Amino acid sequence: MVTFQVKISWINLYLNALDEKGQPILDSENRTLLDRVEFHESDLLAYCRDNDIQLERIVGCIPQILNPNPDAMSKMITENASEEFLHSLSNYCALQGFVEDQFGLGLIARAVEEGISVIKSTGIMIFNMGGRPGQGVCKRLFERRGFRITKLWQTKILQAADTDISALVEIEKNSPHRFEFFMGLSGDQPICARTAWAYGKAGGRISHALSVYSCQLRQPNQVKTIFDFLKSGFQEISGSLDLSFQDDSVADEKISFLAYLGSIFKETACFPYEPPAGSLRFRSLIAGFMKKYHHIPLNSGNVVVFPSRAVAIENALRLFSPRLAIVDEHLTRHLPRQWLTSLNIETGIGRAADDVRTVIEAPSQSDLMIELIKKLKPQVVVTGMAHFEAVTSSAFVQLLDVTREIGSRLFIDISDHFELSSLPSSNGVLKYLAGNSLPSHAAILCGLVKNQVYMDLEVAFVISEEEPILKALSKTVELLEGNTAPISQYYYGCLFHELLSFQLPDRHLPAQRKCDKSASSTDIIGFSSSAISVLNNAELSIDQIENSYLIHMDVDQSFLPTPFPVKAAIFESFSRQNMSESEIDITTSIKQFVKTTYGFPFGTDFTYADSSLTLFNKMVLCCIQEGGTLCFPVGTNGSYVYSAKFLKAKIVNIPTKSEEGFKLTECALNQALNNVKTPWVYISGPTINPTGRVYDQKEIENLLTTCAKFGARVIIDTSFSGLEFDYEGWGGWNLEGVLSRLYLSSSSFSVCLLGELSSMMLTGALKFGFLALNQLPLIDLFHSFSGLSRPHSTVKYAIKKLLGLREKKSEEMWGAVTRQIKDLRSRSRRLAETLGSCGWDVLEPHAGFSTVAKPTLYSNKTTRLKNAIDYEVKLDDSNIRGAILKATGLCINSSSWTGIPGYCRFTIALEESEFQKALDCIAEFKRIACL
Repeated sequence: MVTFQVKISWINLYLNALDEKGQPILDSENRTLLDRVEFHESDLLAYCRDNDIQLERIVGCIPQILNPNPDAMSKMITENASEEFLHSLSNYCALQGFVEDQFGLGLIARAVEEGISVIKSTGIMIFNMGGRPGQGVCKRLFERRGFRITKLWQTKILQAADTDISALVEIEKNSPHRFEFFMGLSGDQPICARTAWAYGKAGGRISHALSVYSCQLRQPNQVKTIFDFLKSGFQEISGSLDLSFQDDSVADEKISFLAYLGSIFKETACFPYEPPAGSLRFRSLIAGFMKKYHHIPLNSGNVVVFPSRAVAIENALRLFSPRLAIVDEHLTRHLPRQWLTSLNIETGIGRAADDVRTVIEAPSQSDLMIELIKKLKPQVVVTGMAHFEAVTSSAFVQLLDVTREIGSRLFIDISDHFELSSLPSSNGVLKYLAGNSLPSHAAILCGLVKNQVYMDLEVAFVISEEEPILKALSKTVELLEGNTAPISQYYYGCLFHELLSFQLPDRHLPAQRKCDKSASSTDIIGFSSSAISVLNNAELSIDQIENSYLIHMDVDQSFLPTPFPVKAAIFESFSRQNMSESEIDITTSIKQFVKTTYGFPFGTDFTYADSSLTLFNKMVLCCIQEGGTLCFPVGTNGSYVYSAKFLKAKIVNIPTKSEEGFKLTECALNQALNNVKTPWVYISGPTINPTGRVYDQKEIENLLTTCAKFGARVIIDTSFSGLEFDYEGWGGWNLEGVLSRLYLSSSSFSVCLLGELSSMMLTGALKFGFLALNQLPLIDLFHSFSGLSRPHSTVKYAIKKLLGLREKKSEEMWGAVTRQIKDLRSRSRRLAETLGSCGWDVLEPHAGFSTVAKPTLYSNKTTRLKNAIDYEVKLDDSNIRGAILKATGLCINSSSWTGIPGYCRFTIALEESEFQKALDCIAEFKRIACL
C-alpha cells in the first residue's frame, strides 16, 4: 500500500511538472520531471544501496526523535566527561549504534552514513536540521564523518507548546552539555533547556534554530573506503571515528591512512612475513621517493629500516665498536650513559678494543665538528647539519673529505631537513647524491617524525651503497630489535605512496652520477671482531632468494589470522583524536594482567617497548655492567642467545636432557650455579621456546628456590606463553607466595618478568613488550640504557582495550584465542605425523607455536640435490637446514639455533595454505634425499 507521504509527493510532482494549462514543462533535453523522478518506499537509502544506484544529490528532512531514556545519556556522558564534551561526543564509541541517538539525531546519522556509499564523488547531501542539540553537535555530525559543510539557510521556529523538553533538562542536569533554545522568535542569545523549560512554564514561547546544511565529502574515495570497512562488521567502532580537521593537510594524511588500513584489514586475514631490514614495499617506496623527487637512483636494497633514529645510531656503534666516536650533541640523548662518561679518548688510529666505547658530544656546526675530527681522530662520526649549512653541499663534502682522510665512518643525519611533501625542498646532502654515488665510508640516516597527525610516531632508515654495511645493519635489527613495528611502516608507507601517486612519471633518463673514488672500506674501521664472529655464525632468518619462493618456519612470528577484536582495536586507536592520558595509561592493565596470569607481585617499575627482545637486550647490558654471567638452559630461543653474544655477554649453558623434555631442572641448575659468580638465569616460561614444553607451578618454584640460594638474578620470559594447548586444565602460575618467601631469604636474589603480548593476544602487526622490575638498584641501572623503541600511543590504546576484553573474558576475544589454540594443537599433530613419516623424531609440544625434531633418518646420509648445481652433502643436524632450503624453499632452524644437539626447530603459526605447503616440502625433501 502506497503511503500517504508518497501520495503527497506524487501530487507535488504533478504540480511542478505541468504548466497552468496542464501541459508538460519540457527541459533542454525535451524531457519532463515526470520522466526524471521515481518514488520508492525504502528504509532510508536501502533501495539505492541494494540496486547500486549512485546519486548526485541526497536531500533529507528527517525527524529528530530524542531517546526516551535520559538516564542512558547521563550515564554515557558522566563516565567519559574528562574531556570537553563535544570532543567526547565525537570521539567516544558508546554502546548504542550512534552517539547522536541521544540527541534525536540517530536516524539522520544513519542516513548520512548510508548516503556515503551511494553518493557520487562530486555529489552533495542537503539536510534540514533542527538546532535544539546545538549548532556544534549538528555540524560535527557531518564533519566527523568526513564532510565539508556549508550552512545554506537558517531561521527560527516556535517550539510546539505541548512538546515536553524535561528529558533535555535531565540530560543537562547530569552532564556538561547544554541544549540550544531561544526566547521567542526575536531572541538572539541561546538559552539552555532548563531555562527554556522554566520560561515556557511561565507562559513564554520558546523557539529553536532550523538550518539547512549542504555537505560534500572532502576525500570521497577514501571516506567511502573507510565506511565500507566499518560496514563489514565494525559498526561498533564508528562512534570513535573523527574525520573533522581544521587543517586540510592533516585531513588528507589521516583519512588516506585510515582508508589504507581499512582496506588491508578487509582484504587480508593475516600479516605477511617481512624481513628484518624492513618491509620490502616500504623500502621500495622510500627508494622511489628519493628517485622521483630528488633524482637519486636508489633501490630497496639500499635501505635498512629501524624503529627510530636513536636505535639506528646505537646499533651502528655496537656494530663497529669504535674506540672513540664523535656524535652530534642533539643525537646523544638516548645513548648509554656509560659511553658518555668514559674518558678513554687516547688518540691514534689503532684497532679499537672490542669492549671499550667512548662517545664525545660535539656541536653540529661543520667547522667545529671538523676541527674536533682532525684533533681527536674518531673512528665513527654521527652528525647532523645546521640549517644554514644544509642548503648547499659544501659542508657535507668537507665532512666526507675529512672522515675519509682519517679513516672514519660517517653517518650524516638529514632528519631535520627531510620533507614528506609534494614540493619538498632539497638539501645539500641530497643534491650531492643526485650527482655522486655515496662514498663507501658514509651512510645517510633519517628519522621520520614529521607527519601531520601522530607527532611521536617514528620510524627511521639508513641509506648506503655498500652491500656489506647494509647486510650487517639489517642483522643488527634482527639481533637487537627483532624487526621494526609493521604498523609504523604502514603509516609512513601510506604517505610515501600518496606522494608517489601525485608525482608524474619522469620521462627523462637519470643523470649520470660521478663514481666515488675514495678508499675502500678496508681502509677504515670495520666491524668489531665480536660482531663479525656473531654475524658469521648466527643462524638468522633467510632473506628472499632471487626467483624463489620461501616458506618461513624459522622466525618467531605468528602469521595466523588477526581476530576481529584486534582489527577493531587497532583501527579505533588510529581513528581517535584527543586521547586522554588515562586512555593510553596501560600500567594498571598490565599490572592486573601479570597478577591474574602469573601471580606476579606488582613491580615498582614497568617499562614498555616494541618487543620483548629489545627489553631483554637491555637486561643483558645490565648483566654485563654488574659483571654477571648469563646462564641459558640448553634449548633456549637462539635469537636471545645470539643477541647476548653480540652484546658480548659472558654466557654459560646449563645442560638439559631429552628424557626431561629439555627442561631446566633443579639438579642441573644447582650444579651449574656452583661454578658461576654473579649469575643471571634466563628462564622461558611457562611455555618454553622452542620446545613447546611447559613448566608447572612446582617446577618453577623449585627453580626459583635454587636461584635464591645462589643470590641469582632471574629473567622470566613469558613472551611465548599464553597459548597452552590444555588451556582448560592449565592452572597457570601463582608466583606471589614463593617470591615473597624467597626475597626474605636473599638480598641479592631478584626476579624480573619479561613479556610480549603479540602472540597471546594475536595482535599481528601490533607489537608490545613489557618488563616488570622490583629492585631499585636494578631499575636505575636499567634506565641508564635508554635507547628503547617505545610503543606509540595508538598501540597502548589498542593493547589496553584488548587487555580489558581479556579481563572481562569477552566471548569474542576468548573465542578467537581458544580457536587459534585448537588450531595450533591440531597443526602440531599434523606436523608431527608428517615429520614422523619422513624419518624425524619429534618432541611433542604442549604449547606455543614451535616444534623441535631430530632428523634421524638423514643423519650421515650423503645426498645430491638435482635442482642445485653440484650440491652434494653429507647431512647432519646443522647443515640439513641449507639442504632443505635448496631442495624445497622451506626455511627451518637447525641445531645451531636451538642449541640442542641433533634437534631442528619448526614454527607452525603460518597461514593455512603456507602451512600445508611446508608439510609438502618436508615430504618432498624425503623423496629427494632418499633417492
